[in-house]
Amino acid sequence: MLAFLEEYLFWKVTEFLIVKKEYRILQLSQDHGELWLEKTEDKNTQVVRLLHYNLDWSNWLQRDIGMTAENGDRIRRKLAKGELKILNLYFSAYPPVDDYDFRIAEPTLSENGKVTVESITVDRANASEALRKIENRIDENIEIDLAEEISVDNIESIKKNALSSAVSRAKEEQSIFNYGKPFFTYLFIAVQVLMFLVLEAAGGSTDTSTLIKFGAKFNPLILEGEWWRFFTPIIIHIGLLHLFMNTLALYYLGTMVERLYGNLRFLFIYIFSGFIGVLASFIFSPNLSAGASGAIFGCFGALLYFGVAKPRLFWRTLGLNILVVLGINLAFGFTIPGIDNAGHIGGLVGGFASAGILHLPKKKRPLLQGAFLVVSVAAVFLTLQYGFSGKANLVDESSILVLAQQHIKAEEYEQANELLTDYRQLETLSAESLFMLSFTEIKLGQLEKAKRNLLKVIDMAPDFHEAYYNLALIYFDEKELKKAQTYAEKAVELNPRQDSYRKTLEQINYYLEEAA
Repeated sequence: MLAFLEEYLFWKVTEFLIVKKEYRILQLSQDHGELWLEKTEDKNTQVVRLLHYNLDWSNWLQRDIGMTAENGDRIRRKLAKGELKILNLYFSAYPPVDDYDFRIAEPTLSENGKVTVESITVDRANASEALRKIENRIDENIEIDLAEEISVDNIESIKKNALSSAVSRAKEEQSIFNYGKPFFTYLFIAVQVLMFLVLEAAGGSTDTSTLIKFGAKFNPLILEGEWWRFFTPIIIHIGLLHLFMNTLALYYLGTMVERLYGNLRFLFIYIFSGFIGVLASFIFSPNLSAGASGAIFGCFGALLYFGVAKPRLFWRTLGLNILVVLGINLAFGFTIPGIDNAGHIGGLVGGFASAGILHLPKKKRPLLQGAFLVVSVAAVFLTLQYGFSGKANLVDESSILVLAQQHIKAEEYEQANELLTDYRQLETLSAESLFMLSFTEIKLGQLEKAKRNLLKVIDMAPDFHEAYYNLALIYFDEKELKKAQTYAEKAVELNPRQDSYRKTLEQINYYLEEAA
């Protein structure tokens, strides 16, 4: 029995740490005599190093402990840990031949002080005492019967159980990250690139009219009933840089989420997150917007839900990286002007909620999933009800101006006039909006209204040369040549490079000379 005791204890402790304490194998020597285990979530002992080796001199022991500390520091950096505590166990037939207790009496620190190594020697003479020290260190009873009959077959059985358990757990964890093979991620990438090319061919991906025509989020039209604008912005991007950044983010995050949740779950998460992102933007931002950012932030949300569902695996694999990247993206959103933060945060919440509704593959939490579903449906319903109730301030003057321009471009002057007139009853129009209103009034033959509004424009903005010019045209048409001359001269003074202004003034002067 004694001939195999140290090997038996080596594998018995290993089996306990892997099977019972769920430590994972970091390194295993070719002869299986040295083993490094890790469990980063354990606050007391993140790494255990076990060595089956017959000790001779204490100098060798001291050197080995030093090398253990330095190797531990490399592991610390790899695991992205600030500090690391290592339990260093030696299994030997006999202790060193010279005095060695003082070398392991106190923990050893690495050169940078970030790794602490506590060493325990286990030999045939001190086995019981050493096991108690190990149990105190890991705060649990290992349950080893030293009176048990030990054989080579017995040791092999323990060894096989320990290693096979470690391999099975590693495969099980790996399978979680490979549940699905990315398909919809690549499909969405292809669709948004194709849509970008269509936008460029149709007038430009930064052209407001083109964006509205192809389905960008535009609150006035959503309020008129164009509900599909809650979804179409997901595949529309404003400019090449916008497309590139979102495509890159989707390639990395989308494939990760689709592998984790599977194809159909990812499809639901992506579309639902995009919808919630647009819905949040609809409520909190009156500006025209588009992009897959909300859906991409939804991928972040789904990964955060995975972190809640499997916190240990999340923090050991994705946690820190995901939080850092998410933090950087949110920080950019709040520091760079023009970014739709409402859409980003809405997408993040939508991704978390949709992942909660579906939960993880091959796992069911009916009550939790039902709660997520009820809360999500209620939140969407109440938000839509609020948005369409008329109580929310969802449209600003710039949006009204853009929509009026679209009507004027389509020669829908009555619609443009009605739009601007209705908004005027709610808010005071700017000089630009008043000018546009006067333009529709001219087209509709409402010249007196147009004159009053143009006079207000030049009172609000004395350098608004177009207003002077239009007043000149109205008075010229009404044969009030002196007034027409006055306003035409002012228009030319403000913008002498405009040929139409000079030609109109010359024509007015000609008629005045003829009249004289």
